[in-house]
Amino acid sequence: MTEFIHSTVVIDANVSIGRRTKVWHFSHILSDTIIGEDCTLGQNVMVGPGVKIGSHCKIQNNVSIYNGVELEDFVFCGPSMVFTNIPNPRCEFPQQGSSHNLRTLVRYGASIGANATLVCGITIGRFAFVGAGAVVTCDVADYALMLGVPARQVGWMSRHGARLPEPDAHGLRCCSRSGWRYKEEPSGTLCCLDWPEDCGLERQ
Repeated sequence: MTEFIHSTVVIDANVSIGRRTKVWHFSHILSDTIIGEDCTLGQNVMVGPGVKIGSHCKIQNNVSIYNGVELEDFVFCGPSMVFTNIPNPRCEFPQQGSSHNLRTLVRYGASIGANATLVCGITIGRFAFVGAGAVVTCDVADYALMLGVPARQVGWMSRHGARLPEPDAHGLRCCSRSGWRYKEEPSGTLCCLDWPEDCGLERQ
């Protein structure tokens, strides 16, 4: 199955769109943008120029993904969430060109809630969860649950999308959806014991 592009979509030159990706009403894909396979871009989405989006991403309505932003695979962007790419914009003294843009990376499996804002120049870790309306101004750890303005970490989320409980007597947190076990390392990072690669180990 080839991609689906609605008749109202505008696609500029030198754009690559992967197989089975769907782009819906009134969206605009600017030049030199790469979009992977099996993605869904909702109504009124703007992407580019020069943006890279991985495969299996879902971009909900009214999201603009500007130059300097990169999404890895399986990223969810909720309705009307906001990316930025210039830290101190001024209309009188415009900063034009990609050299002025700070890079924002959203890593594999992360979710960003509706109306959240990401200040440019940060990395959102794997499987992190940014709650609706949060304003994120700093890097976010893998699996972190971020809420508020400015956003702060209030807990951990599992890979499967469940909020992890407090640790048990063995220091483990168990996902209510999958049963997978997570452990917080002395460094403050979280790893999944049922996904050994996550802890730098080889699967037996």
